Amino acid sequence: MAQRRKTRPRREWAPTATVAGRSVPLRTLTEQALDSYFTTLNGHAPGHLYQLVLREVEEPLFRAVLDYAAWNQSRAADILGINRGTLRKKLKDYGISAE
Repeated sequence: MAQRRKTRPRREWAPTATVAGRSVPLRTLTEQALDSYFTTLNGHAPGHLYQLVLREVEEPLFRAVLDYAAWNQSRAADILGINRGTLRKKLKDYGISAE
């Protein structure tokens, strides 16, 4: 019987950003931004928060991935894990084009 190879346990990978010379997880920056948003509401009710967050995140995400993929939409869709048609629709919605 063949022996199974021992593998190291996978480490959780967390996307990070560099802030003031140190690496900060994207999750932490998101939590801080939302805390700040709620603080500035001054008692007013938030509205359509999910759409607000998606719009704030998706547009720069698409631009960054498209730049990385040299504006190849098929490759960008693969990187994002979405259908190319979905990416094209979102790009149209955000008014993003290669021109």
